[in-house]
Amino acid sequence: MKSIITKAGQSLFDEIRHEDDQGTEYWLSRELAKVLSYSDYRNFISVINKAMEACLNSGGAIENHFGDVTEMVSIGYGVKREIKEIRLSRYACYLIVQNADPAKEIVAIGQTYFAIQTRTQELQKEEQPQLTEEEQKRLFLRGEMTRHNTQLAAAAQEAGVKTSLDYAIFQNHGYRGLYGGLEAKDIQARKGLKKSQHILDHMGSTELAANLFRATQTEEKIKRERIRGKQNANRVHEEVGAKVRQTIEEIGGTMPEDLPTADSIKHIEKKLNPPARKKKPIE
Repeated sequence: MKSIITKAGQSLFDEIRHEDDQGTEYWLSRELAKVLSYSDYRNFISVINKAMEACLNSGGAIENHFGDVTEMVSIGYGVKREIKEIRLSRYACYLIVQNADPAKEIVAIGQTYFAIQTRTQELQKEEQPQLTEEEQKRLFLRGEMTRHNTQLAAAAQEAGVKTSLDYAIFQNHGYRGLYGGLEAKDIQARKGLKKSQHILDHMGSTELAANLFRATQTEEKIKRERIRGKQNANRVHEEVGAKVRQTIEEIGGTMPEDLPTADSIKHIEKKLNPPARKKKPIE
């Protein structure tokens, strides 16, 4: 497995991080392509284009996150030439790894890294010191799960998962792959949750990140391979879940079913949006 920690103890993604004179951080597209194991930069450009489209669809301004720049590189004998680069924000990097080749192991790691770091940065800018770093991560990842589960449901429906019962079975196949055979009700019991308590609301950031990767890659695989038939969709979901589980095992991580049960995400949301206090009537 490719190591993501350099000799200096930094993440590979941190090592290629730059800051300009104003202290604004950025990444360069060619350096990111290399870290993500894209040997042909032309193939990486198509990934960037998908990320730009995702930025636009989410209401973002492309120019705020993707900027064309020119770099001078040495080609030997003291000669330099200009090359075109794209200056990327942290959010741009996040969108890129979400659209990169899921077969590349480093892409899975990059998705978690940029997802967490992007939201942490946003919350810091919003000056919300009442949230811990773990709470910030959970809040962001839970929101991403909601968004990507909606997209996954649409992809599954296109494949033939039509009824609510079909979708429940489809979701259970994903859980079975990721949780070593456990279905939703089994996970609830293992985590000490009531039937009325949503599993995702009680996951820590590590467990949410694993489930987010399961959801995004299942959606992508169903679309990419034009999966049809609910049995085939179920199979794909379980296979992807199992692959994520295998990756966790290979890097020495804790299996998701063994991770601690977190307090409800709704308690974090209340910190950000406390209920309005009723005014005491004038006597």
